This record gives sequence, C-alpha cells and structure tokens, in this order.
Amino acid sequence: MIVLNHPQGSEDWLRARCGVITASRFTDARKKLTKASGDRKAGDWHGDALKYAWLIAFETIAREPLDDTFVTYAMRRGRDLEPQARNVYMARTGAWIDEVSLILTEDSRFGYSADGFRDDDGLIEIKCPLACDKLGNVWANPAEAHLEYIDQINGGLWITGRKYCDLIVYCPWLASVGKDLFVKRIHRDDDAIEALESDLWGFKGLVDKNLEILRAPAKMSGALKDVPEPPSPEALAARPDATAAKTLAVGAGIPEPMF
Repeated sequence: MIVLNHPQGSEDWLRARCGVITASRFTDARKKLTKASGDRKAGDWHGDALKYAWLIAFETIAREPLDDTFVTYAMRRGRDLEPQARNVYMARTGAWIDEVSLILTEDSRFGYSADGFRDDDGLIEIKCPLACDKLGNVWANPAEAHLEYIDQINGGLWITGRKYCDLIVYCPWLASVGKDLFVKRIHRDDDAIEALESDLWGFKGLVDKNLEILRAPAKMSGALKDVPEPPSPEALAARPDATAAKTLAVGAGIPEPMF
C-alpha cells in the first residue's frame, strides 16, 4: 500500500491518479451487459467499462489527466463541505480522523481517495449530495443508503486492508431537525471484496490490451498504393499531348486535367 498526501483536487493529486483505476469508478470498471445488445452478448463489457478502459490506457501513456468529466456546482459544493462534515463527525463521535489523500496498491494500478482513517482499522467516506431526493432517501431508507457507494467502499477496504468504513452523509440544511449528519458503518465483507477484486483484475486485462494496441509499432498509413510508375520522357514524347498529360496526371496521383 502506497499512501500519498496530496490535497484532493490539487494538481499533484490529479497527476498521481493518471492511469490509475480509482475506487470512485470501480462500478464502471466492473460493469457488464446484463442482456445481449447488437453484436455483443450478455456478460460482455458494458460501454461504460470500455470507455473507461481507453481513458486509463491513454492516461497511462500521456501521464496527463484526460478525464473530461465536467465539474458541476454540486461536485464543488460536496468537496467544499467535506472538511466541515469531518469536523462535525469528530465532534459528535469523539473519534479522531487522520486525513489522507490517495492510497495506491503496490503496483500503482488501483487507487482509493480516502476521506480519512479512523483509529487503526477504520475508514470514513464522506458524501455531501445536493439533490433533495437523494438526501431524503438516505433518511427514508437508511438500510440501503450505502448501496450506491458499495463498490467504492469495498474498494477502499480492499486497498487499505481496513475492517470497516463509516459512510457519512452530510447536509447542513437539515441541522434544525437534527438530520444534518447521517452515519452508517459498513463492515468488511471478504466475499464481496474477493468478487470485486476478480472483476477489477479482468478490467485491468482490458486496459492492458488497449495499451498493447497503442504501443504496437506504427505502420505508415495513408500512402498512395498501387500507383503506376510515371512514363519515361521518351514514351511521353511519342504520344499526343492530351494523352501524355492524362497519363502523367494518373502516374503522379493527381486529378486528371479537363480537356
């Protein structure tokens, strides 16, 4: 496990993630078709996985962040509220949180951007959604509140080796009714993590195939093919002017002159 402490969202953090299959995209990375579509059958890679695999391959070579995901107001707001959410969580639980940033596997192929380590064996994952229906469903269906993030959470537990993750959903709008902070503990499920890891290694193989394509020796393309040799000056001299001009044009690969 490699622990980096670049501030999340910083230039160093973005560059450290280049070419890394990250936990926030694990759901895309393991996504497969549930039914046949066109010439693809059920169980083949979903379009989201195929697109993500090409992104990772290009970033691996370019060493530049190439993800074109538009940063919305909701995403910026969530990032801005994370420190506040962390402080409220610590104040109410009495827990101390060590802030960390990007955690990589030893081969640096997989990564998890952690929102913090709790004690010696815990994680926290902070969400600050803007959508009122999403926030309402957290409180209406607390038993299912973690399902949207389960691959990311299990991925974090896999990469860090920790035993549990506290999912924190924070919304200061609801402070007046005592529902500004939602906390749900998800314990390590080794069977689920093993299944996730298996899918991710399959996805890594897809990325590696793309890298082979991109790194294969290039062959010249776009060159003229089967172009006859231009006739010799002697042959041209023996032909009528129009025929000679026409022959020269074809031999040089340029449009024929109009007569």
